[in-house]
Amino acid sequence: MFVLTAKLSKTKLIAAGVLVVAVILLVVLLLGGGKSVTADLSGKPVGATNQDRVTFLASFGWDVNAEPKEAQTVKIPKSEDNRVFARYNDLQLSQGYDLSSFGGKEVQRYVYEVLNYPDSTSPVYASILVYDGHIIGGDITDTAPDGLIHSFQKPGTTAPSSQPETPSTEAPQETTQATEASSSATQG
Repeated sequence: MFVLTAKLSKTKLIAAGVLVVAVILLVVLLLGGGKSVTADLSGKPVGATNQDRVTFLASFGWDVNAEPKEAQTVKIPKSEDNRVFARYNDLQLSQGYDLSSFGGKEVQRYVYEVLNYPDSTSPVYASILVYDGHIIGGDITDTAPDGLIHSFQKPGTTAPSSQPETPSTEAPQETTQATEASSSATQG
């Protein structure tokens, strides 16, 4: 039997331990400790430029002002236990989007004024959510007292799937609160 011995000081032993822990943490972070949503972007429409977003809305028949009325960074809530987020995500799911995989991520929100909403007497806005240059969701909001928040599908046109509509008298307040909460979470 062959035995090898080595003299190590406490300082060298502690330094070696710290180095091993640092290497393990680095490997964990590089190999999936940070949940990536890149795969979720495959097949999502491109929305990197203003023209991309205006063209996207035009594909649903919407005429909008060429420049966004508002552009801001918002944070998608992490928890699906959030009632407001769950309702909004149901709307997204109805049009082929799922915001749950973007929980905790900051996204860009662009708001365009819709110019050709049928029988509109109040302003109507199209909101588009963009992450890493791809459209990941959004809605059309009729701000009339009896208006609705609905999918990108234009009313009166054939939709590929049924799309729930939410009365705008209740949902915009909740959506605003969720956005404010998200904005304060990112700022705080």
